[in-house]
Amino acid sequence: MTETDVKQLILTIVQPLVAEPDEVKIETEQDDYFLNFNLSVSKEDVGRVIGKHGRIAQAIRNIVYGIRLDNNLKVRLNIVD
Repeated sequence: MTETDVKQLILTIVQPLVAEPDEVKIETEQDDYFLNFNLSVSKEDVGRVIGKHGRIAQAIRNIVYGIRLDNNLKVRLNIVD
């Protein structure tokens, strides 16, 4: 998969969960081992994305962490508040 595919997957999962889907933004940063996807949503929607006891965030991460990129980097998802 490519970086664009992963971004689209994250958007497809997160946008139906939030009240303001237009506020969902993803920025990427690359280091030696990881491609970091920094997800930001509106302040009111942070709790919806994280969920009770972090269950929704963990479920999203489980899906995303199983992806192998074309450049052999691992994927990391950070929820920025």
